[in-house]
Parts: sequence; structure tokens; C-alpha cells
Amino acid sequence: MPKIPEKIEAWRMMEPGKLARASLPVPEVKPGEALVEIAGCGVCHTDLSYFAHGVKTVVPPPITLGHEISGVVIGGDGNLVGKEVIVPAVMPCNNCPICAAGRNNRCLNQKMPGNSLGDMGGFASHIVVPSQDLCVVENRGNIPLATLAVVADAITTPYQAAVRADIRPGDLAIVVGTTGGVGVYMTQTLAAMGAKVVGVGRNPEKLERSKSYGATAVISSKGKSAKDVRAEFRDICKANNWPSNYGWKIFECTGTLDGQEIGLELLSFIGKMVVVGFGTGATSYMMSRLMAFDAEIIGTWGCLPKYYPTVLDMVLKGKIAVEPMVETRPMSQIEEAFKQADEGTLMKRVVLTPDF
Repeated sequence: MPKIPEKIEAWRMMEPGKLARASLPVPEVKPGEALVEIAGCGVCHTDLSYFAHGVKTVVPPPITLGHEISGVVIGGDGNLVGKEVIVPAVMPCNNCPICAAGRNNRCLNQKMPGNSLGDMGGFASHIVVPSQDLCVVENRGNIPLATLAVVADAITTPYQAAVRADIRPGDLAIVVGTTGGVGVYMTQTLAAMGAKVVGVGRNPEKLERSKSYGATAVISSKGKSAKDVRAEFRDICKANNWPSNYGWKIFECTGTLDGQEIGLELLSFIGKMVVVGFGTGATSYMMSRLMAFDAEIIGTWGCLPKYYPTVLDMVLKGKIAVEPMVETRPMSQIEEAFKQADEGTLMKRVVLTPDF
């Protein structure tokens, strides 16, 4: 069993655009909490929104970013000590009207590492977290524990989105941003749940890859307008004898204005558009179209912790592939990883492993 550390080593965001190494005191581990030795933490575009794009964290800097975390419990809750766990990206209070309504993922008192859990996050050696919703990892076979960090957010967020859309076997689905870090898992999740999936993206190599991981057909959006994408989509529907103007469930995973406009252009009669990707831009839409289509636009945030074991089981049974989509790097390479992720030059999602 690893020893309780004297200090927590961390990479902290001192201010937007500036990272620094720090040695921090180990907080008191209170009842209902666990001290987790971090195995890996995924680099998410939400981290980049804080670091590079001016979005404010709930707890102001200096703060340790990172919310896709896996590790081993080494202190605190006695029932969990020694267990490998995944830390939910958002941890609800489980004691408010929103939680009582079953919408715990949007609890207003929730704690999110790297945002609202004090100044603690995943780009560190250890973290103290609420223990009640930790997802225990068992029988992971040859999948490294660090790699499973992406279950928190990158894979559970798509699952939550699929549940919000009420996905059923045989459903028709579109993933805008199928080539992205979340979109690649959105595509796999929908396919695993029995949907037919059309993927939309810009990167030709990643588009081709998506056909091996759940996409029935793909559309390149590079250099095309939303209407161009819609026209190509209709051709695909005609070729496959699918309806092109009703019933599609659209998952917008890019968070970009271009992606949102494509999703809105594809939304039609009795369809649903689920907004999965985070972005800071503003778009416009004629609300009367929504009324005339009898359609829905749905927001989704994070994932209910109770779904984590289901998603983990899908991963461990091979229904959702993780290892081909993930690259692990030492945490000391955090600045380069942030830069490459922000530039969109990465083929895989980076998980950083502590090397303090």
C-alpha cells in the first residue's frame, strides 16, 4: 500500500496561460472523503477553456486543473482503501431538490476537480475527493489504470447524452465532431447502444478511423457550409434508404459555432439535438422552426455517477475501445500537451501520468 505523502505535488495554473510546479500541504481527510493517489489525468478541452481561452474556474487561480482522474485510494474511507477507482468529473451533494429529482449531474452544489473542489485537481500526485460516488475498478485485465482516466468525462459524458436523447436500438444518430476527443466516444457509445451513426468531422484520417469505431457513414465538413453538409447527408440517406427529414438524433460535440450551425441545419421533424460540446460562442436559431418541427434541443452536463459502473463495464467488455484512442505522457509534459490539444494536432487524447 502506498504511503500517505508528506506533500501533494502538482502543476498549478497560476493565471490563465501560466503553469508552475508546486508542493502543497495534504488536506485533512474528513469523514466521507478519500485520499487518491493519481494514476492518470486526461487532458480535456474544458481544461483548455480555463487555461487558454479565458473561461473562469469557480475557484480562482492558483488552481490545479484536471478532472479526468483514475487512481488508488490510499487513505480516508476505510471501505475503499486499496481500491482502484475512477473519480467522477462532477460529484453531486446527493442532498438537494435537484439531486432528489434524479438530475444529480447538474447539482448546483456539485464539486468538480480542477474547477470547484477547492484548489485541487487531477494534474497532481494525489487528490482528496468525496468518496460516496467513486467508481471502483475491478477486473480491468490488461488495460492500464491510467488509461481508464478518460472514462471520467470523455466516455461518461457521451453516455449521459445518449440517455438524455433516449437512444434505442435502431435509432438514427448524427455525431457532429465524430473526430474529436468526446465525439469519438459519442460515436462508439451510440453504436454500442444499437444506433446507426453518421459522423461529421474535419480531419480526414480521424474520419476514416471513425468508420472502424461505430460510424456507418461519414461526412467531411472541411471547407463546407452547413447547407453543403446537409445536402451530402441527404445523399447518404437516399443511398441507404433512410429518412433524411425526420427522426434523427443529433449530438453536437465540437462546441464550435460551425458545429452548432451544422447540427441546427440538420435538425428536422420530431428530431432531437443534444448539445454535448462546450464552447463560448453564441449562435442564433429561428425558434419557430423548432415549434414547426415538433423537435427538441437538449442540454447535457457531465454524467450521473450512478452510470459510471455501466460505462466502465462497456469499456472492460470491449464495447467501447479506449486504448487505441489514448496516449499516455509524463505529467512534466503538461505544457506541450496543452498546446497541442488546443491546436488540434493530436490524433489521440492525452492522459498525463505523475512523474514528480
